[in-house]
Amino acid sequence: MQMIINGKQVDSVSKETFEVTAPATGKVIDTVPRANEADVKLAVEAARAAQKKWAKVPVWQRVEILRAFLDLVDKDKESLARTLSAENGKPISEARAEIGNIRIGFTAFMGRAKHFYEHLIPAGSEAGQEHNVQLVTREPVGVVACIIPFNFPCDLFDQKVAPALLMGNAPIVLPSSDNPLTLIRLTDLLGKAGLPAGVCQCLTAPGAVKQAAVTDPGVALVTLTGSTEVGVATQKLAANDLTKTALELGGNDAFIVLEDGDVDLAVEEMIWGRMYNTGQVCCASKRFLVHKSLAAEFAKKAVERIKKQKFGDPALEDTQIGCLISEKAAKIVETQVRKTVDQGGKIILGGKRNGAYYEPTVITDVPKTADVAIDMEIFGPVVPVVAFDTDEEAVQIANQSVFGLSSCVFSRDYKRAWKVAAQMEAGAAVINGASFYRAFEMPFGGWKLSGLGTEGVMTTFEEMTRIKTIVLKNLTS
Repeated sequence: MQMIINGKQVDSVSKETFEVTAPATGKVIDTVPRANEADVKLAVEAARAAQKKWAKVPVWQRVEILRAFLDLVDKDKESLARTLSAENGKPISEARAEIGNIRIGFTAFMGRAKHFYEHLIPAGSEAGQEHNVQLVTREPVGVVACIIPFNFPCDLFDQKVAPALLMGNAPIVLPSSDNPLTLIRLTDLLGKAGLPAGVCQCLTAPGAVKQAAVTDPGVALVTLTGSTEVGVATQKLAANDLTKTALELGGNDAFIVLEDGDVDLAVEEMIWGRMYNTGQVCCASKRFLVHKSLAAEFAKKAVERIKKQKFGDPALEDTQIGCLISEKAAKIVETQVRKTVDQGGKIILGGKRNGAYYEPTVITDVPKTADVAIDMEIFGPVVPVVAFDTDEEAVQIANQSVFGLSSCVFSRDYKRAWKVAAQMEAGAAVINGASFYRAFEMPFGGWKLSGLGTEGVMTTFEEMTRIKTIVLKNLTS
């Protein structure tokens, strides 16, 4: 499969390629171009030229093109889902849901775009301004580098590309090298729907090559979802040109069950909030803080419930938990679990790896001083249970992390739960549900080392635009 630059399917300048393999089988699915700095430069140049024309296209026409794109996605949805499942390793049912989200996400942003109005500061609002009218407008930032991770490539395509296009920007899609195929296909469908050449491009640029887009002075905004390590490095590079950044980074979300919490509900939410996408979710619940009177019951029921899940080949219709994105990723989880055991934890379920597959795992007796209870983010289907005595101690354990993406708390007393939620140092707090909660409408983003800025229909357009004030002096004199 070729990448897309300036409306064309092309090879890299160097003609080099790399393989995309299915993590579930290790078999090669396809080969893609290995983009380098020269390819990035060509894409930025094409984007800058195309964006100036695209910015003049009325919003309603942009919306119509995206409507046509959604129709093409619907026609190809099963094939897209199969591609996503194969290259990502997520169960086919989850892949179908993610493809289905494209219409939900794009439609939400399209509706907002048609009602994203300018603001007027009337004459006389301030002393000395009795005859002056100030029109506050929002204009496109220009070229947007969209760095998209492997775990939810289509969902993040929705969150970044849709608002960028609707606001008159030219996005350059930079997918993960582990699974770029679905995003190449989506970018191609945008072109077939009528999007002008150069307005949206997709480059298969491994690792450090993406830095060329970050440092290119022609790029006005870098929107990145990824690890905190990569986010911090990106922020430093972008600072050289004062390039705007929007960063959604790592998390080690706390899942708190207070002594009056509903254990059965918490266990069900654990399945959703930790096992989905085999635990490879930024805002997944990753530290399970359970009151000491309920810890044993929670762990026992968690084991029983997880055993009911079908773990295996993601291509099968009944599979509920698949493999990780790669064997390398599974080995990292294996090492992290071993470290947690060395620090006092006890495995009561799972704990074994087979290639890219890592068994769903429950670890009890994890001390609050263990790395996993603080800053060690396990990107896999692992449930470490940490017992606590008081609500205050639970909050203290939750807030001791450098991360603050999302959080959650379970209690039958909503006032008590609200008090805990209000104290959580995180961008979101879910009451009586897992922290894995992200509606398209809501602002989504983290505190502390979990990111800068937010994404969502309510706020992304502000990230994707810049303010200009046009003053009509002496208009009313």
